[in-house]
Amino acid sequence: MEIEVAYATPEKQVLLKIEAPEGCTVEEAIERSEIQSEFPGMEIDPDAVGIFSRKVSLQHVLRPGDRVEIYRPLIADPKEMRKQRALEKAAKT
Repeated sequence: MEIEVAYATPEKQVLLKIEAPEGCTVEEAIERSEIQSEFPGMEIDPDAVGIFSRKVSLQHVLRPGDRVEIYRPLIADPKEMRKQRALEKAAKT
């Protein structure tokens, strides 16, 4: 079956199509894709992988056409950023 494995940094985005056997897990797909060779030092957080923006475990069994996404840690908390923008806006008025 054909699946995709995706990872992105601010500088580089990679989407790899691979062939995987039936019963392939997210973890196996990441290994088969060799995507880590594109991003030296990349570490995969078991709690930061998903399929089409839906978090799943590394042991999740894939279906044909799935896109495995490897997520990076957030640089800043979105709630905190909104709060800061609101404070800045209030200070200007």
